[in-house]
Amino acid sequence: MQPNRITLYLFSALAGSVLLAACGQAEQGAAQGQQAPAVGVVELKAQTLTLSRELPGRTSAYQIAQIRPQVSGIIERRQFTEGAEVKAGQALYQIDPAPFEAALASAKAAEARASAAIASSEAKANRYRELIKIKAISQQELDEADAAYKQARADLLTAQAQIKTAQINLNYSKVKAPISGQISKSSVTAGALVSANQEEALATVTSLDPIYVDLTQSSTELLQLKKALASGELGSAEAVVELTLEDGTAYAHKGSLQFSEVTVNPDTGSVTLRAQFPNPDKLLLPGMYVRASVPEGVKSNVILAPQRGVSRNAKGEATAMVLNKDGVVEPRVLTTERSIGSEWLVTAGLSAGERLIVEGLQKIRPGAPATATAAESTPSSNAASSK
Repeated sequence: MQPNRITLYLFSALAGSVLLAACGQAEQGAAQGQQAPAVGVVELKAQTLTLSRELPGRTSAYQIAQIRPQVSGIIERRQFTEGAEVKAGQALYQIDPAPFEAALASAKAAEARASAAIASSEAKANRYRELIKIKAISQQELDEADAAYKQARADLLTAQAQIKTAQINLNYSKVKAPISGQISKSSVTAGALVSANQEEALATVTSLDPIYVDLTQSSTELLQLKKALASGELGSAEAVVELTLEDGTAYAHKGSLQFSEVTVNPDTGSVTLRAQFPNPDKLLLPGMYVRASVPEGVKSNVILAPQRGVSRNAKGEATAMVLNKDGVVEPRVLTTERSIGSEWLVTAGLSAGERLIVEGLQKIRPGAPATATAAESTPSSNAASSK
């Protein structure tokens, strides 16, 4: 073989070896890049949360009074403006008082007669007691005089009771508001004849500040809550209730839970809870549909996992991927209790300090290495609610 050809052959072999080595290094680097993709992780932390539940409800008046006359007569005048605020004790209607004034005068006259009769019969009875001592009268005459005196005293008591009755009826001729609140339109006008305790109300007074909200909760949820509180799984929370209006906006004032019914509605399987809210602006009206966030209790060492890092397998189980301390991807099967905003409340499957993969899930597989980068965590508050 000629020297030039030998040199050319050696040069070609050397160049091929260098090229193969470079390709091998590139392939190895690419393989390493594929084996350790970058993923976004969120470090899980244990928290203490006040758990609450959103319940539907309707508003109802704090107080409501239907105005009806307690005596019969002709309405002389109406003494309020329809739709206005009235105070307890304020005069609303005036019924013609003339018949009741006459009855009162007659009762007072009867009292005067009874008083005069008492004076006469008492003096007669006293004289007869002296005369009986000298046998000037019979015992029967004394007994009759004493009975007449007692009868006069009874007549006086009757007359006094009639005065009270007549005065009460006269007072009832002025129809007053039993409570403070907003009054409705009037169902009668001046000149109308009304009857005592009639079926039709003259008007209605409704007290709107404060106002009640009646909520419904399933008996199953209530039973679970009582068990959790009894076992110590949940701690007691302050009974502060927040309200969401029909249009989805939050009500400015917070309310307080008053009580819950002790019986379950057999038709719906639910119990009624009543909350009370201030209503200074009269924004809430009776019958409005609202949703209320009712506190259930305080739960410690809670793990919240962002929903974007949790999926479902073929069995419907909640699953997640965790990057362990060695940088290897681990699959987890989770037990979730409820959703809280954009997070899941996890009761099993995850622990505080672990790194949950929430970004780059499509680039990883269980058992493969990965490189962690910080992902934006979902903010959570100390008060959590669920539907």
